[in-house]
Amino acid sequence: MLWPQLLSHKRIGGKTTQAASATRTDFQRDFDRIVFSSAFRRMQDKTQVFPLSKIDYVRTRLTHSLESSSVGRSLGTLVGEQVITRHGLFNFNASDFGDICAAACLAHDIGNPPFSHAGEDAIRHWAGYANYGQSRVAGLRGSQREDFIKFEGNAQGFRVLARLQNTSNNGGLQLTCATLGAFTKYPRESSLGDNFHKGISTVKHGFFFEDIKLFEEIANILGLIRRDKKRAVWSRHPLAFLVEAADDICYRVVDIEDGFRLGHLNYQEVLDLFWPILSNPIRRQAKLDQLSGDKERVEFLRAKVINEIIKQSRDCFLDQEESILSGQFDMPLLECIPKQTEFQRLLEVAQTRIYCTPEVVDIEIAGFEVLGQLLERFIQALDDLAENPNTAKAISRMTSLLVPEQFIGTNRVISPEPYGRLLRLTDFVSGMTDSYAVYLFKKLTGISLPV
Repeated sequence: MLWPQLLSHKRIGGKTTQAASATRTDFQRDFDRIVFSSAFRRMQDKTQVFPLSKIDYVRTRLTHSLESSSVGRSLGTLVGEQVITRHGLFNFNASDFGDICAAACLAHDIGNPPFSHAGEDAIRHWAGYANYGQSRVAGLRGSQREDFIKFEGNAQGFRVLARLQNTSNNGGLQLTCATLGAFTKYPRESSLGDNFHKGISTVKHGFFFEDIKLFEEIANILGLIRRDKKRAVWSRHPLAFLVEAADDICYRVVDIEDGFRLGHLNYQEVLDLFWPILSNPIRRQAKLDQLSGDKERVEFLRAKVINEIIKQSRDCFLDQEESILSGQFDMPLLECIPKQTEFQRLLEVAQTRIYCTPEVVDIEIAGFEVLGQLLERFIQALDDLAENPNTAKAISRMTSLLVPEQFIGTNRVISPEPYGRLLRLTDFVSGMTDSYAVYLFKKLTGISLPV
């Protein structure tokens, strides 16, 4: 793969290039378009770790995305400085690399459904085990079926960016191909059949069956390496490794900080986790001694740990650049940094001390019921209307009125195609905030009635 092609300014559905601006580059425009999108705003009420939290300190998907974007910009710019020198890319700036990573990081969770990753599990559970859901999805084949059995927020995010936002535009937000490529950590369709491909980039899927041709167009523009003649699977855009690293750096470190603020870890436990990661911890002791409280000390350590892992991730990327460009390297950057073992320990502690706390698990379990019931009731109503347009049940007609026209069809004419109906319904449900999903569930099931 070639950097000038990988950094393409071309916009899907938009102009091939835009004139250079003294104030904003094309990649900065990408960032701004994401910030002003309704899907991005809704992340303020989507769970990061602690669902429906009443404490205003803990992070939501919105704050996590902003923090990841900040780390991604730093990491991308540091890498860009060296790549430009190595390859003589003097038509680009180091900030271009940073801006692409910042925009992709900003959007990396934009397709996540309500209730964090438990929401993804809830949709998968409905598609594989619910009474109507299982039989409904079983009638689909190949990637159409796997799109729901293995429902993936990353693939939904690609739809949000390239289709669902600004639906009157061909290409949705019409982001640059460079940003969309860096965003897509898993550049493959949901079903690969017997064609097995190893590597971190194939453990999930990054686009749905309906979007294969759209991603193929992007991949051809960027010059991504196709890994299979029959199936839609490509090597990653190199900057996707930096986007993944920025996300992982943020959630591993700040989840420990959030766990401390909520009382699941004490200061000494946090210190024992963060201290071994620092390259020269003795220099930090004097600063720690000057700080007045444990909260300030944890914030200081958090910043220093993030900075340390950014530098190590940059070095790993630059060391592996040749194999990344050839498509041979396919593992997380954080698995090849010097402090990999110490950094992995943060995740292990979070899994045993934070992610399994009652305040997290209780709401996540409820999320299975909320999302499962929404999908079960809505798809039955839409199927009834599609299959029996003149004799559909009254409850089906009334239930369908709760679904916006965007997710049914123009003039509310329901698609006769079963896959498309279900895909648009999951577009609707996965786009909900946590609070709205609970509200609509109560409304639909009669738990909450107007008085």
